Amino acid sequence: MNELALKELLYKIADDQLILGHRNSEWTGFGPLLEEDIAFSSMAQDKVGQSYAIYQMLNQLGEQEPDTVAFMRNANQFHNCQLVELPNGEYDFSLIRHFLYDTAEITRFDFLANSSYEPLAQLARKIKGELKYHTLHANTWIKKLGNATEESIGRLQGSLNKALPYALGIFEPSPLEQEIIASGFFAGEEVLKKQWMEKVELLLSQTQLNLPDWKTIQPVLGGRVGQHTEHLQPLLDEMSEVFRIDPSAEW
Repeated sequence: MNELALKELLYKIADDQLILGHRNSEWTGFGPLLEEDIAFSSMAQDKVGQSYAIYQMLNQLGEQEPDTVAFMRNANQFHNCQLVELPNGEYDFSLIRHFLYDTAEITRFDFLANSSYEPLAQLARKIKGELKYHTLHANTWIKKLGNATEESIGRLQGSLNKALPYALGIFEPSPLEQEIIASGFFAGEEVLKKQWMEKVELLLSQTQLNLPDWKTIQPVLGGRVGQHTEHLQPLLDEMSEVFRIDPSAEW
């Protein structure tokens, strides 16, 4: 088994979930509706829990304890895509990010359910149930607001245009991409991106939002190899504050 390739795959999945989970948690108490406050808080809890399960898997493969991995690394040691670290902005941006990311994530876990690494396949089959709720929530609100008022459509369109280059960064190939595919751990980012594009196109076709030509969008890359925006390190500092004060604190 190519453990190095497997760890590369696990780190980027777990780091995505951890960072977006913390971003989503920032909506707690600030949602535009009480229901949305609860929904984003619930999804945040799911994502942080999912990241913890994968960090545990990494620990079983010889990496450090989940707390150390999650809270004691610097930004350049994280493998998350840049999309998940961007500030929440207004609700329209968070909703568009939620839709684009979770559409990719549920598709990724559909593939991972057949991973040659059985612990990962078992976890993927378990997590898929939570992700179905996440995508249902995103799709419902994108269709509702994407067909509502001129303002809601305009705001979503602006956020879609802003988020798409970062969303394509989700599929940045790993430095060990060919090893990951050859080992049967995962089908690969290109296969995932193709299915994601089809799902995004289908959902947006049911709204008044316009999807730019994919060929005109320049992907924002670098996150998978530790190149991040100025927004990640302050978030990590905030996330690690409790752990640094009390290392015995539990998730």
